[in-house]
Amino acid sequence: MKINIEKLSEKELIELNHQIVERLKFLESMRDHNKMMEFNVGEKVSFEPPGREKQTGILAKYNKKTVSVITDSGERWNVSPHLLLRVQGDCTETIVSEKVINIKNHKQKNA
Repeated sequence: MKINIEKLSEKELIELNHQIVERLKFLESMRDHNKMMEFNVGEKVSFEPPGREKQTGILAKYNKKTVSVITDSGERWNVSPHLLLRVQGDCTETIVSEKVINIKNHKQKNA
């Protein structure tokens, strides 16, 4: 599809440019959102930041353009969903640390 822009004025070209940029931003945002929805909060993920070793952690939160990941070392990273990889294993596994009590198992022990 070829669009003839030869007859457009400078003002019309500038307006067309603004509309194109907005549309491209929208399409990029939709791609990011769709990629983000491939992952679930609480899921174990990994990513490799430039110049650092691979990081593994839990997806903690969806942001507007990124997701927040709490790494196994306790760091919080905001990561583009395109950089995430799903860590193999049971993604529904309950994560229990020193600061989190698994209520279901805790009740069973005390019953």
